[in-house]
Amino acid sequence: MADNINQLERYLRVIVGGGLLLWTLFFEGAVWGWLGVVPLATGLIGWCPVYSLFRK
Repeated sequence: MADNINQLERYLRVIVGGGLLLWTLFFEGAVWGWLGVVPLATGLIGWCPVYSLFRK
């Protein structure tokens, strides 16, 4: 499983995903903020399954 996300996008995914999770934890009721787990996880591991489907 090779990395398929560049460095800048990894940083942005971690920041956005972490921000969504923090927002959800501090302001109750924002349940959809738990979707921040997805960009956070893909940013940390450097591999996105959707990219592997659509990139050659």
